[in-house]
Amino acid sequence: MLVLGIILLLIGWLTGIGILWTIGIILVVVGAVLWLLGSVGHAVGGRRHYW
Repeated sequence: MLVLGIILLLIGWLTGIGILWTIGIILVVVGAVLWLLGSVGHAVGGRRHYW
């Protein structure tokens, strides 16, 4: 999710499409939160690790 968010951020920035920029920011934030929760050992969505 982090990688997809970063890709959308780059595409949105290069093309000037604001909706891709916004979706990219949301995906980066959600991916970072899920990654942090999974890395500290907290089960995310019934899984011990989130990839």
